[in-house]
Amino acid sequence: MQPAFVDALLLEMRMTGKLPLAFDTVYLGGGTPSVLAAEAVAQILHTAHSTYHILSDPETTLEINPGTVTLAQLREYRRSGINRLNIGVQSFREQNLEFLGRLHTAQEARQAIEWAHGAGFENIGLDLIYGLPDQTSNSWRRDLETAIAYAPEHLACYTLTFEPGTPLEKQLREGHIAALDEARVGELMIFTANFLADQGYIRYEVSNYCRAHNFRSHHNSKYWSFAPYLGLGPSAHSFIDPERFWNIADATAYVRKLENNHLPVDGREILDRQQMMLETLFLGLRTTDGIDIEKFEEKFGVRFSRQFGEVAAEFEDNGWLKLSDTRCALTPQGILLLDTITSAFADKMH
Repeated sequence: MQPAFVDALLLEMRMTGKLPLAFDTVYLGGGTPSVLAAEAVAQILHTAHSTYHILSDPETTLEINPGTVTLAQLREYRRSGINRLNIGVQSFREQNLEFLGRLHTAQEARQAIEWAHGAGFENIGLDLIYGLPDQTSNSWRRDLETAIAYAPEHLACYTLTFEPGTPLEKQLREGHIAALDEARVGELMIFTANFLADQGYIRYEVSNYCRAHNFRSHHNSKYWSFAPYLGLGPSAHSFIDPERFWNIADATAYVRKLENNHLPVDGREILDRQQMMLETLFLGLRTTDGIDIEKFEEKFGVRFSRQFGEVAAEFEDNGWLKLSDTRCALTPQGILLLDTITSAFADKMH
């Protein structure tokens, strides 16, 4: 399947190469791209650079799962143009990895980080998951301590979610496991932010931390700032204002479509002004920079203070929101109530 998949992906690039966009980030993620041979990754990057308008020195990220790479492979990835790694560690505790259904061991997670450094990567991100059933601050602290001992440039700390159709969600539905209490998850989120701040990490989004501003994920920041992006491969989503479109999820069907010279698009939607405004609010409030009020007013032709001033003032009084003439951003306590606050803002749009 691999060669057929790579051929299909290269063909999709050539079929979308005339889009009037310039790119400064390339991200190979979703699934486990680190199962691809280094030559395939090099071929994908070469085709991307020869097909699209990619600016010089782009942030070029590869997601890797521990247990799927070798030191030699990582060196090859670096030679091919990858300059940032995102390692799906999830946890350094065996029992957590087993619970999450991960195929790698804690030792393989450590090995992958050491090899990444050994291969010369200077921009390494680690993904961790917390909020597991019965998880304590102490056990989560040990994961964080292990992670920062490797001095990663970036940390993404996600709360456990029970996605529909997954084995974990089935166990939850059938009563075999119980989700951690929401208040407890909130306490762990606050603990994470405080602990990492003490270690010199800057929080710039609900789940994302970096050692310095230049180590933010420039790629992910595009999603939060409503920048246009192009997604390639099965299930990939794209956004070119005002249209969002997405590919078919099934890899075999994806390959077959392209073999027949058809783009594998599965659906499209044009976002109306209301949807755009709501998503701009939600995505902006996810970040610690918050909403740029001037840009918001320019884009939607509204007075922010007139539309949202009353609700914003109420949340500011509660200590959940910081408001200035130029910015509207959530406080650490406010981030815990992101959905509630966004809903209150949405109510003011009608």
